[in-house]
Amino acid sequence: MSEASGDRGAASARGAGGQPVSRLLVALALIPTALIALPIVYVLLRSWGAGWEGILAELGRRRMLTLLSNTVTLCLSVTLAAGLIGFAVAWCTERSDLPGRRFWRVLCCLPLAMPAFVASFAWKSLGPGFQGMPGAILILTMESFPLIFLPVAAALRSMDPGMEEVSRSLGKGPWPTFWHVTLPRTLPALGGGALLVAAHMLSEFGALSLLRVQTFTTAIFQQYELQFDNASAAVLSALLMLLCLPVAFGEMWLRRGVRFSRVGRNTARRVAPARLGRTAPFVTLGFVVLAVLALGVPFGRLLYWLAKGVSAGRGLETIGPALYGSLSLALPGTLVTTVIALPLVLLVLRSRGWFARFADRLPYIVHGLPGLVVALALVYLSIRLLPAVYQTRSVLFAAYAILFLPLAQSAIRASAELVPREIEEVARTLGRNPFRAFVTVTLPSLAPGLGAALALVALELMRELTATLILAPTGVVTLATEVWSHTNDSAYAAAAPFAALLVLISGLPVYVFTLRTLRPVAERPSA
Repeated sequence: MSEASGDRGAASARGAGGQPVSRLLVALALIPTALIALPIVYVLLRSWGAGWEGILAELGRRRMLTLLSNTVTLCLSVTLAAGLIGFAVAWCTERSDLPGRRFWRVLCCLPLAMPAFVASFAWKSLGPGFQGMPGAILILTMESFPLIFLPVAAALRSMDPGMEEVSRSLGKGPWPTFWHVTLPRTLPALGGGALLVAAHMLSEFGALSLLRVQTFTTAIFQQYELQFDNASAAVLSALLMLLCLPVAFGEMWLRRGVRFSRVGRNTARRVAPARLGRTAPFVTLGFVVLAVLALGVPFGRLLYWLAKGVSAGRGLETIGPALYGSLSLALPGTLVTTVIALPLVLLVLRSRGWFARFADRLPYIVHGLPGLVVALALVYLSIRLLPAVYQTRSVLFAAYAILFLPLAQSAIRASAELVPREIEEVARTLGRNPFRAFVTVTLPSLAPGLGAALALVALELMRELTATLILAPTGVVTLATEVWSHTNDSAYAAAAPFAALLVLISGLPVYVFTLRTLRPVAERPSA
């Protein structure tokens, strides 16, 4: 392919900085955009099919107020609690002289390896007292706070202390400096993690079903069980989609007007740790309590039931097929999701048009929908438009891409923002066509972001439950579906081997992502 032929593929539209945006890039970005739009179109069509009388009747039901209250209460409570804990843990491990900081950094990342429905199964097996809203808030907070701890810790670690030193030199004490300098500069990381937690709470199903908490997600699943393709479920889904709008646009608002520049060029100096003094034992005790709640109880109960289940030999013959099913679905699904996310991220960064902004936010709106709604949309459309693909892996991979595209987007974008487009232009002036310039110059620079995207998406796909329950081909089971099936029948010993293996496998992408996020900042001489 010659350079001239590549130039003919450039669009007349201009991107950021007046540079042309490739028509091929726009076409490739249309694929995830169209895919993401499918569940939205389905929800709107099915809701409209209920008619105004049906919609008003559904909205006027007394149960609707209960579902709305429970959903909002759970979302806000877990997000707020996880935010407070995640930020406090990040500050203590990065900015204080807490004893054993490296140990606590690693330990506070481990809850990511424990799927929420596995943790709920462990707590539920202690007794019925942990079922209900208070138990759900406790359990989900313990499993969610690392999503805030990791980005905030990374932000504190990479933050140049120059601004804080200037504040101190102007007579500001530690607390005024923290409130007016340090905290505002961590808001994008804090807000991004909080919005991710909120989206997870809106779409959570497995844990809430086990803990007997009624939200929009569990109600949608119940409606589906009563009547396939239920219009009432579509109305509930539309309301849930409205709740996702603040999550979708909240991160953009938090990043608006925030600057990340350093005081000195090429500086990466470490700030002197704050002394805890007499409070050090109490802070350490707080970390011990957090570790017990987030790790001790879930892992302890899991080991208890694992020993009991292995001794009884229950369900062990199906571990092999479940493991194969999980890997055969998660690995290709991860690759598909990451590949289709790449052109979308590049388009958003290289173009500032309305389509780029729309395509950038659309996946975050759908991310808050439960996997069940996405699965129903794909079942509805595949039966009517492409019956041959119904109950095939391709439909399930499409569902995975729709559900977890934002995770791949955020990871790839973190690397893509640091790669100037001009390096491709230099390669093209040296005689390489656009494709070769991208593959040899830009793509290697995106490797860290692509690796993080693969790790994050693989972690989520290994534990994905609702879409897999609906769309998996006949006879295919996974570790997640086996855990849910046995736990739903209160067969905790039978569920334990599948849960333990799922946690063990989830630990690998957690390790990769944690290693990348908490990588020490290289020491450089200050300018």
